[in-house]
Amino acid sequence: MASTFSSDLKLELMATGENAGTWGNKTNTNLNLVQQAVAGFEAIDVASADVTLAMTDATISNARNATLKFTGTLAANRTVTLPDSIEKVFNIEDGTDHAGNTLTFKTASGTGVLLCEGNCYVVYSDGTNIVKTNEYRKWRTLTAAETIQAGAKLFIDTTGGAFTVTLPASPAVGDEVHFIDSRFNFDTAALTVGRNSSKIANATSDLVVNTEGAGFGLVFSGSNVGWTYMEK
Repeated sequence: MASTFSSDLKLELMATGENAGTWGNKTNTNLNLVQQAVAGFEAIDVASADVTLAMTDATISNARNATLKFTGTLAANRTVTLPDSIEKVFNIEDGTDHAGNTLTFKTASGTGVLLCEGNCYVVYSDGTNIVKTNEYRKWRTLTAAETIQAGAKLFIDTTGGAFTVTLPASPAVGDEVHFIDSRFNFDTAALTVGRNSSKIANATSDLVVNTEGAGFGLVFSGSNVGWTYMEK
């Protein structure tokens, strides 16, 4: 009986009586593959094209890494795709500049996770879909207009002039975004929060914030009311 390969990590499963004289090398290869799955890190540039991850039998492969960091300035909406039928946990860092675009991590045939610029995630593939179990949200500074993603935590600096931050286009219930007037300048140059077709606080208009030092969060509660304040 010939060797077979495990379904998730593609380790070589050697049959009794096979691979005479090569068990040592093949075992070392398997150990290196396990090491990659437990501790491997790889940065992957997703700026110019979608990326399909590989999980190749008995070969070091980018889909086997424990941690993946996506990099680059997105030239369009991008998707990173994991092969179907693999069950695995990943640490993901979105190290890209979205430049107003989206970045999705998903399986080839199933659903996945929309990533937020700068944030880190723990996700797993159940063999069908990518599921988010945890998200670490990092604060970053905005000084100019941008369309943001769910999970954004933003220091807003309007000392260079008022601008608009546009909310995600297709929010899901429970999506959050946070804003802080980091330079205490909203009374001079206001922040406009663009609703992007969803309501904000039950209103069909953009939100203009001109209170010095304002800090607030919005959560999407559904299409009836839309984005609503997390604090009052």
